Amino acid sequence: MKFQKSLRVMLVFVLCFSFILPQVSGAELTSTEPNVRIGVVPDAKSIKIGSNSAFTISDKATGEELFTGLKSEVDVTLISTADIKTNNWLQTAYSGSQVYIDNWLALADLHGFTTYLEPHPTLNGYRLLIGGLPSDATTEEKNNFRQDVISKGLANSDSFWRLITTTEGETILKISNNTTEVYTSNPVTIVSPNGLVKMGGKQYRGSGEVGFNSGGTLAGINIVALDDYVQGVVPHELPPVPFGGIAAVEAQKAQAVAARTYALNNLGKHNTNGYDLLPTTADQVYGGYDAEHPISTQAVRETAGIVATYEGKLITTVYHSTSGGYTANNEDIWNSPAVPYLRGVPDAERGKAAANVPSLTVFKNHSNPTSLRAAKEGDFEADWSRYHRWTYEWSAEEISEVISTRFNTDVGKVLEINVLERSDSGRVFEIEFVTENGTFSEKKDRIRWALQYINASGNQSPLWSTLFFIEPVIERKSKEVTGFKVYGGGWGHGIGMSQTGAVGMAVKGATYEEILKHYYQGIDLELYY
Repeated sequence: MKFQKSLRVMLVFVLCFSFILPQVSGAELTSTEPNVRIGVVPDAKSIKIGSNSAFTISDKATGEELFTGLKSEVDVTLISTADIKTNNWLQTAYSGSQVYIDNWLALADLHGFTTYLEPHPTLNGYRLLIGGLPSDATTEEKNNFRQDVISKGLANSDSFWRLITTTEGETILKISNNTTEVYTSNPVTIVSPNGLVKMGGKQYRGSGEVGFNSGGTLAGINIVALDDYVQGVVPHELPPVPFGGIAAVEAQKAQAVAARTYALNNLGKHNTNGYDLLPTTADQVYGGYDAEHPISTQAVRETAGIVATYEGKLITTVYHSTSGGYTANNEDIWNSPAVPYLRGVPDAERGKAAANVPSLTVFKNHSNPTSLRAAKEGDFEADWSRYHRWTYEWSAEEISEVISTRFNTDVGKVLEINVLERSDSGRVFEIEFVTENGTFSEKKDRIRWALQYINASGNQSPLWSTLFFIEPVIERKSKEVTGFKVYGGGWGHGIGMSQTGAVGMAVKGATYEEILKHYYQGIDLELYY
């Protein structure tokens, strides 16, 4: 990152609730299997690394050997004398033009503003930020500053604030065990002759690295060959037990191709933190060597190097647990243009959707929701997911609390919940909440966050899917609304491959090619390396 005062810049976070599909990379096919960098310990002040065999720790910058060990672990600890500050920065624009950037910096300097350029994680250019206001600056102070910047031609009305932490000073790593301490100011690497290293208590194939993330703390990174990475993903994303075992190996293969394609399409996604992907649902759940399963490993090896493409470009292989009977068009769920291969398809043999997926007819015709409560009748995923059909009921007090939390105001009693529009897949596209203190509405997948259920811990959790029908619970004698009950199907956003649907297809004899081409319309499968 680049900063006028030569600070190490550390992005804290920006929360965004509108989901946008990543740009398709269109990467060229290659004969070499790439490595992928996984932030297995993305944020820590101290990380344990080592191996169940011999290992060597080296300075990444100089190659100097710093530490050797055998069947043990050491602590890599951050020691910093840096001055850490957190400030508000106004993001004004992105530009790949050096002329534009130089002119913008000159104008900002003319008016006495402090500026900050942040390299864009995927594009060849910079985000242009201005300000450096204190972290506790009031809304009024930020609004006045923003208007001043706009009036001087340095920002437009779409500029927005970000909270960023910076540090200036010396940063040192200490590598230590009970008897030895070694110090370096550079990231360190760890390798083992048996090809397995330990980081944060887990074993991983490949090698490891401990460096600095953009938040100024440490990141433990596993550098691993792509297919070795996929071997640690598939058993977590689609466990072979209980989901079909060897009978569903074709579903495991479909998951492997999807996971491999996702990884390739998102290399560099988190490059400001020093790694490509996170080992969580933010990307794909990755458990490393300890998570591997023989059936999943077989599936990865039998599809080695194979990826999904559309018109010669890698596709966005989004997937979800359970569709509930019909997958969704991407534009009906997220704020993104329609993608030709992310079209809604039935969770049943083609040509039998109406017969085998009664929920589809129910939703499209806005019929009585009670017919949702049953029926497997041949759906691919019905035998494999308890979320193929589900119900939930809120009390009057609970639904009031849920809606009040979402819209950050006391809504009082919830009088009505009305579905205003449904998408072609039957999912709720727009919903309104009529309350004592006003009417509120939400659209697309954000509905799941507006209409949360109360989990076993007593906390609010996003509704399982937007494929549902909701009705009031009315007390028989008083005729008063005492709550609301929802009848639904599916778990997740509903776009792309249904994982439990893939299992059902595999058990019924479908190949992984057939599974992938069912859920991702019009795609090809190609050998990437």
